[in-house]
Amino acid sequence: QVQLVESGGGLVQAGGSMRLSCAASGSDFVVLNMAWYRQTPGKQRDLVAVIRSGGSTSYLDSVKGRFTISRDNAKNTVYLQMNSLKPEDTAVYYCNADLRRTWSNTYHDYWGQGVQVTISS
Repeated sequence: QVQLVESGGGLVQAGGSMRLSCAASGSDFVVLNMAWYRQTPGKQRDLVAVIRSGGSTSYLDSVKGRFTISRDNAKNTVYLQMNSLKPEDTAVYYCNADLRRTWSNTYHDYWGQGVQVTISS
């Protein structure tokens, strides 16, 4: 069984920084793309940043220059470094990973449980 376990959420003042982590655990898989999404009540879940298996990245326009996504392939972990945080960044942040199960050569999409990020003004 594969799980994504997130950590690092909490409360920070506007202008501050925070780092989120998400580790994929289990066996018999290869991690492909990894991403962070966020969602506020009553709204759709938005893609914040993605890092592909080759290392290329893409960002939501509103976080460009402030957020950085990175990954440690040896640890099957993705990070989201968030700087210059704004109250509008407040949301539940979800980790997402595309994985290939090696024993079946099938592709699957996994989600973390979500972490609350709150930015006070």
